[in-house]
Amino acid sequence: QVRLVESGGQLVQPGDSLGLSCSASGRTYTRDTIGWFRQAPGFERQFVAVAQSGGRTFTEDSVKDRFTISRDDRKNQVYLQMNSLKPEDTAVYYCVASLGYTSSRNPGNYDYWGQGTQVTVSS
Repeated sequence: QVRLVESGGQLVQPGDSLGLSCSASGRTYTRDTIGWFRQAPGFERQFVAVAQSGGRTFTEDSVKDRFTISRDDRKNQVYLQMNSLKPEDTAVYYCVASLGYTSSRNPGNYDYWGQGTQVTVSS
């Protein structure tokens, strides 16, 4: 059992920066993968980035120059720093988790999902 809670989503202007946090509970001290998907209206869920408990991270190519994922294993928290935000980044951002290690871009490979936090980039 894993519970995920996201925070940090808000309305920002193009070019702004924003940080999202995800707190995970229920699987402390186990090998796992925690990260982020996003979904904009009318589009499929899109892989953003994941961080493994072993320290490896993977980020989607289209945002890897602007987004950075990091992880605090002691706190079981994952952070997504988003810089130079664009209107196309507008979406609900979901924290996701999987037992063990994965870097899959397929949403079906992640067993646990948070409720999502809304990020809106608009002037």
